[in-house]
This record gives sequence, C-alpha cells and structure tokens, in this order.
Amino acid sequence: MANTSRYHQTLSFEVFPPKKEDEFKAAYDVLNELSKLKPAFISVTYGAGGSRSKKTIDIASYIQNTLHIDALAHMTCVGSKREDIIQVCEALKAVKVNKVLALRGDRPRDMTDEQFNARDFAHASDMIGFLKENTDMEIAGACYPEKHPESFSLEADLQYLKQKQDMGANMFISQMFFDNDYFYRFRDKALQKGITLPIHAGIMPITAAKQLGTTITLSGSSVPKSLADLIAKYGDNAEDMRKAGIDYCVRQILDLKQTGVDGIHIYSMNKPKTTAEIVNAIQ
Repeated sequence: MANTSRYHQTLSFEVFPPKKEDEFKAAYDVLNELSKLKPAFISVTYGAGGSRSKKTIDIASYIQNTLHIDALAHMTCVGSKREDIIQVCEALKAVKVNKVLALRGDRPRDMTDEQFNARDFAHASDMIGFLKENTDMEIAGACYPEKHPESFSLEADLQYLKQKQDMGANMFISQMFFDNDYFYRFRDKALQKGITLPIHAGIMPITAAKQLGTTITLSGSSVPKSLADLIAKYGDNAEDMRKAGIDYCVRQILDLKQTGVDGIHIYSMNKPKTTAEIVNAIQ
C-alpha cells in the first residue's frame, strides 16, 4: 500500500568499527569513499555489552568532525549500568556527536542469568526514556517489520515501538528485510497504532551465498522465494552472485522509494564499492 511520506527521503549507511587498532586506516578509507555518496548520516555499530564502545566513538568522531556528516552512534544497554550510559554519552558529546541509536543489544556470552535478570535496562525503550531525561541526545530506535525474534506477535512488538516513540525517540531504523510487503504491512499497522515518526527502511545487499547462513539467520528475516531462487542460481559463482544481489537490492529500494519510504538505510558491511553501485543505480 502506497504511503505518501511527509518527510524528505534520506539515504544513510551503517558501518562497523575495526576490531584491531591497525585496521583503523582501512576503516577510514571506507568512510572516505562512502562520504562521496553524500549520505544524510552514517551509523556506527557497537560491540556486545559495549565491548567496542571506544572504537565506536573514534569512528563516529571521524564521521562527524572530519567528514562533516552526521554520525549516529549505536548504543546498547543489555550489559550497561546507568552510569555507563552517561559516560558514553559524555564521551560522544566531547567529540560533538549528539545522535544515538538506542538498542537493547545481544546478551554478552559471559553474562550470568543473575546479571541478566538484574540489568538496569530491560528493554531499549527503558534506555530511550533514561536518555531523554538525562541527556540532550537525539535518539533513534530500532523497529522490526517481521517483529522482533523474541516478541510474541507483531501486535506486541508495535506496542513496544509506540513506547519508544512516547519515551522520546526521534525516528526509527528497521531491521533488514528482503520482502517489501512485510515492510508495507508493518508501516500501515504502525500508523494505525499512532506511530508517526519517520521509519527508515534497513536494506542489506546479499552479494554472497554464505550470507544466507550468517547475517540473515541472525536477523530473523525471512527469505522470499525470489531471493532463494537467485542464490540457488548464482550462489556458486561469486561475481554473478554479486551482480545479481546488487540488482535485487536496487529493485527493492526503487520499489520502496516509489511508495514514499521515509529513508533508505543501507547496511554497507564496510563495502564502499558495492554501496556506490547501489546508490548510483537508485538515483
């Protein structure tokens, strides 16, 4: 169902920080290339339990202060105390980053049941409320077109999304999806719930067959027959698979743009060449 957006369509990317110190130059090279595509913002992921928060801040600072593009720093709360969240916010503000994506995050492997049950923030919505009361950060939240894997139903998930809006979120970015019909159904139901914030569609290019068993499985996103058939046909040929995956991604984005999506958020996987091919094809 078409939806005429009240917001200017934006283009944005997600990147992840390097795991090792000697990988920072390569990460900056990736960002330099992505910046040429003129995104509205670039988001930076965050390790489980904040395990790479310093690297997230360093990368976000480079985006904000060297590239002069808005940085959106991921912030997870599952393994964090209130004081930890405040410290990270202060570190971000010190480098002029004032936008965060508030996430619950995955439970750290070394976190005991006792620690998990006694955590300060049970849900991302709790952290959003805390951030709104204690900081002046602009806050994005996550949403799930096919519902969060742990939710009982899409209806229950939408209740949590409405809480995120009520707690002070400014916009939402969706989990990746590969069938636009799921996104349109979700968007319509969200509007019926009174959710009026911009929803940016999270898009992941599938350019290698192995992604089917890793990224997609972890996300909980379903694989439509058209994508499964594409992987079956081209999966054994790396270059053909890459081209077919980019084509699938482009067609998905063009359809979303025609229905008035608020924004396209490409999970770049730190691959600027692939991202540039997609962006050039959707202009």
